[in-house]
Amino acid sequence: MSQSDVRNRRVVLAARPRGLPTSTHFRIEKTAVPTPGEGQVLLRTLYLSLDPYMRPMMNEIPPAYADASVAVGAPMVGGTVNRVVASRNPSFRVGDLVLGNAGWQDYALSDGQDLVALGDMKQPSLALGVLGMPGFTAHVGLLDIGEPKAGETVVVAAATGAVGAVVGQVAKLKGARVVGIAGGEDKCRYAVEVLGFDVCLDRREPRLAERLAAACPRGIDVYFENVGGEVFEAVVPLLNHHARVPLCGTIASYNEDAPPSGPNLLPKVMSVFQTKRVRAQGFIILDHYGARYDAFRRDMDAWVAEGRVKLLEDTVDGLENAPGAFIGMLQGKNVGKLVVRVSEG
Repeated sequence: MSQSDVRNRRVVLAARPRGLPTSTHFRIEKTAVPTPGEGQVLLRTLYLSLDPYMRPMMNEIPPAYADASVAVGAPMVGGTVNRVVASRNPSFRVGDLVLGNAGWQDYALSDGQDLVALGDMKQPSLALGVLGMPGFTAHVGLLDIGEPKAGETVVVAAATGAVGAVVGQVAKLKGARVVGIAGGEDKCRYAVEVLGFDVCLDRREPRLAERLAAACPRGIDVYFENVGGEVFEAVVPLLNHHARVPLCGTIASYNEDAPPSGPNLLPKVMSVFQTKRVRAQGFIILDHYGARYDAFRRDMDAWVAEGRVKLLEDTVDGLENAPGAFIGMLQGKNVGKLVVRVSEG
């Protein structure tokens, strides 16, 4: 098949959702494959990363970590592993494997400034997970803000997700006692038996607050916050004096289109944080690449090679299945890092 016969499939935002997205909020289009200009490369997408941050990007008002939302009719954004299939940039050759930001499409152009050469990675999809942004988020948030010490109790929600799984394993490497919270018996079993968590609680079972208190008899020293909602409410009363709370996301609220019902918990939370001298710090991982990325890769490359950090990949085949997989992720259906295998090239 000639290059002129090849078409570029792309998944675009068809409409802005209110609440949980559905398939009607996405549309698959076919366009011509773009031609690289001077200084550009043409990328073929091999793997696409699906991550929670993409949901706020679908709103009209952009999240704080982005200059703009995804425009209606534009391709969804996302990190990708790509193969260079045409190059007019002297820094990249045809055949190079790179980490990029091609989004939800088969082909994309880049001037090379946003690309990272991956060399000859045996499992290149890891560059989107444990060796990529999710692993980096866990590393910076836990070690720089959480600062776990041997013998302390670390709690992490979404314990088998791309970030939470790494948080728990690194906390164990630092000698902490790790309590995970996940959605479902199978996920909890995986967290304990494969990832090495000390305890994992099913958030779907009743009386989460009571069960968490029983699992943390000495309180909580570090809570890695990536969920919010009911889990956060259960954690707050158990925080120890001088506890640390790295905050990287609140996925429980990403699909809310109205203020939450129920009592105002803010005064209680503020009182606990003040009287117990809790340090809560939000962070955006994009801010840390310049100063911390090299150290992260040194640590994580070694830990993965030694088998001390593991991460299950939840792989979905076919770009056309990205919307359904993304919606499922927002409902907690994935286990581990969710990636779409777009092509075998």
